[in-house]
Amino acid sequence: MATAMAPVKRPVKSARRTALDALCRVSVGEGYSNLVLDAALKEAGLSPADNGLAAALFYGTLERRITLDYYLKDLAKGRISPYVREALRMGLYQILYMDKIPDAAAVSETVELVKHSRESRAAGLCNAVLRGALRRREELSPPQGHGLEALSVRYACPAWLVQNLIGDYGLAFATDFLEDALQPPPVYIRVNTLRISPKELVERLRQAGLRAEAGPEGASPEKAGSVQVDPAGMGPAGAGLLEGCIRMDGAGAVEKNPLYLSGLFHVQDAASQYCAALLDPRPGERALDLCAAPGGKSFTLAQRMEDRGMLVSCDLHEQRVGLIRKGAGRLGITCLSPRQNDGAAYNPGLLEGAAGGFDKVLCDVPCSGFGIIRRKPDVKYKEPDSLKALPALQLAILENGSRYVGPGGRLVYSTCTLRRAENQKVCARFLKAHPEFVLEERAGFRSALADDPPGFYTFTPASHGSDGFFAAVFRRAAFPKGGA
Repeated sequence: MATAMAPVKRPVKSARRTALDALCRVSVGEGYSNLVLDAALKEAGLSPADNGLAAALFYGTLERRITLDYYLKDLAKGRISPYVREALRMGLYQILYMDKIPDAAAVSETVELVKHSRESRAAGLCNAVLRGALRRREELSPPQGHGLEALSVRYACPAWLVQNLIGDYGLAFATDFLEDALQPPPVYIRVNTLRISPKELVERLRQAGLRAEAGPEGASPEKAGSVQVDPAGMGPAGAGLLEGCIRMDGAGAVEKNPLYLSGLFHVQDAASQYCAALLDPRPGERALDLCAAPGGKSFTLAQRMEDRGMLVSCDLHEQRVGLIRKGAGRLGITCLSPRQNDGAAYNPGLLEGAAGGFDKVLCDVPCSGFGIIRRKPDVKYKEPDSLKALPALQLAILENGSRYVGPGGRLVYSTCTLRRAENQKVCARFLKAHPEFVLEERAGFRSALADDPPGFYTFTPASHGSDGFFAAVFRRAAFPKGGA
């Protein structure tokens, strides 16, 4: 596996080399795609334009890997080293999916990358394969039909995951979701209402030359019908619940924007903002975010609380707790208390200052992440066996979180996945075991799924303009029998 890295003989910093090196690191399991790319870009020190090209090559090649391999199986015969295969994927991606890159550049630049690596003997092979792809471009198309292999290749998604989505939600839902996952995701931010109004921030972003508008994009009526969306959950009904949500286009590196650095907003998808709105802590209340890092939801909760009250934000790892602390400092949030804590283990120390329990508790649990594959395409390449233990962990965190909820308090369970095994089924098990909690319907919110009962909320790109997401809202009885 180490050969996938193929150290270069003459290191040359370029967008393509940076992208290829990052792809190789991801392929051998060196980390999450976004973290690997961020580190590679920082190390390379490229221009903003080259950073953009490297990111486009990296995420595009990673996203389309299954489709690209389907074509390469016919174009390249014989054994290919991991490094050369990654280079061919990236070259072929440029030919098939990047219209602004000349064919000659896609071929020659890829060949140069291989020529100046330890795999230099394969440079001729790369040249032949990519030129063959140019000659046969019209023949390179994915298989048609609704068979699992055809769908897997067409949507660049593992067959087992396609089958899981179809089994959970039907063919129309699965294909609409997977088609959307191949499109560029929107960028949403959350206004720091402690410092500026949404209207003022939109104006300042526009003055800086950025395209910005309030609220989620909304749903497509055509897609909504095909995925059995409840019409009441369409864009306008959801968007009105997200005051402070802004969509940005052409934002570039948001974290380097002066308005971001001065603490006027943080980056957060609309789905996470819906989740915060479901919990809806009020000023002066006591709230607990049990699995908070890197902190986006906690920051939005604090803003909804007008920075008044008590907000405890936890994570298992101290390093990630540091991310929460840093973000809160940048935004000027003072009611937030970051804590290192295991969300699955009861810790009575969290109740210090919250005698009788918290008014609001959020359990945004670890999950498979399949609702955000348009942002993190490497997520879809997880092995199915790695997911088997998730529902038990998720239920353990939810049950533990319920112990911190005071009488009459609200408990929200959320994930960024669309697997029923991690969503509706976990919550059904919780309700069966905990009669002191009932589902609570939240006014104005609608689920994308007609079979979700009131209190269950599924969010999708087609129905809410957001990432794929699930949340369930529970209310504890005002006068429970016995103790916690």
